[in-house]
Amino acid sequence: MEKLKSGTLDGLHIRILICSLLYKDFLDYPKASIIIVFHNEAWSTLLRTLWSVINRSPKELIEEIILVDDASEREFLRKPLEEYLVKLPVKIKLIRSVSRIGLIKARLKGAEAASGEALTFLDAHCECTIGWLESLLAVIHKNKKTVACPVIDIIHDDTFAYIKSFELHWGAFNWNLQFRWYTLSTREMKRRKHDATQPFPSPAMAGGLFAIDRNYFFEIGSYDENMNVWGGENLEMSFRVWQCGGRIEIAPCSHVGHIFRKSSPYSFPGGITKTLFANLARVALVWLDEWSNFYFKYNEQARSMKEDQNVSSRMELKKRLKCRSFEWYLDNVWPQHFFPKDNRFFGRIKNIGEDRCLIKPERKGLTNQPMGVATLHRCVDEIIEEMFVMTSDGFIMTDDSVCLDAPEKPGIGPLRVRVIACSGFSRQKWEYDQNTQELKHTTNQKCLDIPLSKNISDGLIIADCDGKSSQKWDFQSVDWK
Repeated sequence: MEKLKSGTLDGLHIRILICSLLYKDFLDYPKASIIIVFHNEAWSTLLRTLWSVINRSPKELIEEIILVDDASEREFLRKPLEEYLVKLPVKIKLIRSVSRIGLIKARLKGAEAASGEALTFLDAHCECTIGWLESLLAVIHKNKKTVACPVIDIIHDDTFAYIKSFELHWGAFNWNLQFRWYTLSTREMKRRKHDATQPFPSPAMAGGLFAIDRNYFFEIGSYDENMNVWGGENLEMSFRVWQCGGRIEIAPCSHVGHIFRKSSPYSFPGGITKTLFANLARVALVWLDEWSNFYFKYNEQARSMKEDQNVSSRMELKKRLKCRSFEWYLDNVWPQHFFPKDNRFFGRIKNIGEDRCLIKPERKGLTNQPMGVATLHRCVDEIIEEMFVMTSDGFIMTDDSVCLDAPEKPGIGPLRVRVIACSGFSRQKWEYDQNTQELKHTTNQKCLDIPLSKNISDGLIIADCDGKSSQKWDFQSVDWK
């Protein structure tokens, strides 16, 4: 525990000092109930979480710490834990579930028992840094309809070292409704150059670590009680908050480390389809409007659970809260999205000369986005990997926010085309001529082409336009609804 008391996060010290000046007048901030759910958590990681909260939070801002035990079986989490907790210098509530109820329902138990003005949720394998709590509560103090999230740093799952993460990301999701971190929009990047300490909006939240006004949490519908165990609850809350008049913001002055396990610690009663994909089916049915058809079309597991879901109570909540549409969400909260819309192309991009289709790379980058050289493969009937969107601005993008990207200036060797993270820069803008069927790079007016080697692994290039068949492309629209 001495390391926690003295501070172990040298890489964050400058940011912490700057942020501490911003949030020094915190006495009028709401007091927080800090809710931590655990199941068979290791003693060391649970105590690391607890002591980082105690040592790095202003005592005046902690109403209580609520531990919710989701039916742990380890003996040291029974009486030894109870005896240890009574010695801690803060108010602790320990709630035990006699049977496994899963993360979602366990968090609801904690929220219902909480007496603080704000609810702050943490996983049981975290480390909070100095300033983490007041930075979150400042967001709520400014606007009670805002959900505040920290920057989530990494605790190495082997060495348990604390590793500062890359901050220039916000939360979103792919076509399979899997949460992902994507690069911030260009507008937010520019805004952060002026003041990198200010909170910024995020289309979605990771869901494990956040703070919310207690009354607002219940007014907005808390959690969907018909969701089971874990999975999808973060997106359900993200859509609900944004579409029903609230906001989600990431507070850069709040850093919390988190252990990302190699495999899920959760068991799924009845299998993953009847839990995770049932949860995601509920999300789609309630919040995605016509885009739910798109989701179910390409996700067989969720589609198989669609008819089993009774979402009438959540639809009534949506109506009562006068929530906006998913289209409003895409247009206003996340206009950089890569989802299909009526005003943009969606479908396959086929090379006429080779009778092959453009395909999304398989290799994942550091951000878990598929990146690599742009390649073709034998066309298969409507598989999701060969679906692309072309926006009215000329960006050719696909699932996981990756775009067709080409050099703007000549270099040594062929000008190779890649599929990489969407940036919004001009090197990712294209023009398609329906008459000539040429796909031109907007900056240099060179055409998308196949190299002379015709080796698939060499990838695509851009070259001077000459009208040959390898430079002709057929944009084949696919009905996404």
